[in-house]
Amino acid sequence: MKPQTGCEPLYSAAQVRELDRIAIEVRGVPGYELMTRAGAAAFAALRRHWPEARRVHVLCGAGNNAGDGYVLARLARAEGWYASVGWLAAPERLQGDARTAWEDAVEAGVTVAPFDAGRLTACEVIVDGLLGTGLQRGVEDDWAAAIAAVNASGVPVLALDIPSGLAADTGRVLGTAIRAALTVTFIGRKVGLYTGQAADHVGEVVFAGLELPADLAADMSPRSWLAGPDYAAARLAPRPRTAHKGAFGHVLIVGGQPGMGGAVRLAGEAAARVGAGLVSIATDPGQVPGVLAGRPELMVAGVTGPQELEPLLARATVIALGPGLGQGRWSRALFERLLRSELPLVLDADALNLLADAPLRRDDWILTPHPGEAARLLGCTTAEVEADRAAAVCRLQERYGGVAVLKGAGSLVCAGDGLWLVPGGNPGMASGGMGDVLTGMIAGLRAQGLAAAEAAVTAVWLHAAAGDRAARAGERGLLAGDLLAELRGLVNPAQGTAHDPHA
Repeated sequence: MKPQTGCEPLYSAAQVRELDRIAIEVRGVPGYELMTRAGAAAFAALRRHWPEARRVHVLCGAGNNAGDGYVLARLARAEGWYASVGWLAAPERLQGDARTAWEDAVEAGVTVAPFDAGRLTACEVIVDGLLGTGLQRGVEDDWAAAIAAVNASGVPVLALDIPSGLAADTGRVLGTAIRAALTVTFIGRKVGLYTGQAADHVGEVVFAGLELPADLAADMSPRSWLAGPDYAAARLAPRPRTAHKGAFGHVLIVGGQPGMGGAVRLAGEAAARVGAGLVSIATDPGQVPGVLAGRPELMVAGVTGPQELEPLLARATVIALGPGLGQGRWSRALFERLLRSELPLVLDADALNLLADAPLRRDDWILTPHPGEAARLLGCTTAEVEADRAAAVCRLQERYGGVAVLKGAGSLVCAGDGLWLVPGGNPGMASGGMGDVLTGMIAGLRAQGLAAAEAAVTAVWLHAAAGDRAARAGERGLLAGDLLAELRGLVNPAQGTAHDPHA
C-alpha cells in the first residue's frame, strides 16, 4: 500500500520481527544495543507517566521481551530506584542478548527471584515483560496465574511491546491477558494494539522507534494504516467563499418503517452536519411529521412503494439505505429498487440483513456492518468475526466489493487497495442510533466528492472523535444525538478544532 497522508503504518508481529532482523543484520545495529534502547524508552515513558514512582517490580519471561525488562530494571537501579525482577522462566536458560541483559541487571544490584505474587503490592509500578508478540496459543498454568495476580493487585502496569496474553495480529485475548495502564511498543506499531479486545488491556499506547533509520521499512507494505486526525483534516479543505449548496451534493436517506422514524432523522441530520448541501428523507408516510419537527432543514417525503422514489432519485447524488428500514414487504420493495440504481450507495442495518439473504457484489457501495451483521453477511459466527477483525473486513470486501466498514472497538475500513484502522470511541457509544449517525456521515462526505474509502475512513474517525468529545460529561447515558452537536467543529479543521478531539 502507498503511504497515506495522516496515517501511521501498522505491522504484523512477523513483519516487526523482520524489521528487527534487518536492523541488526543489514543495518548493523547490535542486538543488545536495540534491547538497551527499548528498555531505556520504556523507563523514560514510565517516569513521564508516574513521575512520583521510585519502586518498580519487573516480571520477566523467556525471550527478548524479558531482556527488555531486565534492561529497564538495571536502568531504574542506576537511577537510585528500588528495582526487582520476578521471573517465570529461569534466567539461567536465557540465551543471547536476553541473557546478557539478565547478567548486567544482576551485576548492577537488581534483586532477581522467582515470581512471588506477594511482592506485587510492594512496588508502585509493575512492568510486564512476560510474553511478547510471538504468543500463538492460550496462556495457561503458572503464566495465567501470574497474570491473574497482577490484574488483581491494583498496582498500575506498564507493558513492554504488548500486554502479555494479547495477540499482536488480532487484538484477541489468548485465554487471559495483562490489563496495562501504559504500553510502550517498539520498532513498529502492531495491529493488535488497536482493535479487538485491545482497548481493555493496552491503556495508553506509546510508540518507540528506537532511533532506527526512517527508511528501514521502505520495502515492506504495512498490514494496515492507523488513521489519525490529520487524515480527516487533509480531506476537509476550507470552502471557497463563492460556494453554494448545489456544490456539496444531495443525500437521499431511505428507511424509517413505522416506529423507526428516529433512525432516518439521525442519519439525515448527520449528513447535513458533515456538510452535505441537501438532504432528503424517504420514509413511511406516518413518520414524516416527526422527522420534520425534529429537523426542519431536512426534506421529507412519505413513500408507500418504490415507484414514489423516482423523483427523489432524479435529484440525489448518494443514497443511504437501511436506517430503520425493517425487513417487511415495504422494506424489501424499496431495497430491491435501490439496488438497481446507478447512484453510489451506503448500506447499513436492515439493508445489510436483506443483502445477506440475497448476496450481491458491486463496486460503488459502502457497507457498514457491526460484528453481528458482518457474521450474517459472511455466513459465520460473531465470535469468528471478532477473533480476527482485520481478516473479517477483508473477506467482506472480497465477497461484496466496494468498501467495507467493520464497526466496533478499533473500527476497520477495507477497500480493494487498502486497509485502515481507526482508533478512538468509547463504551458510551454502545447505544441505539450510533450506526444511523455514522451512515449519514459517510453519505454526506461521499456526496461532497470524497472517494468511497476516503469518505468511510474520514467519517469513522469523525464519529469516534465526536463520541469522545460528547463523553466528557460521562459515558453512561451518551446518546447518538449527542454526537451531532460535536460534528460542526470537527469538520472545520481550518478553524483549529479538528486536530484534537479532546481539545
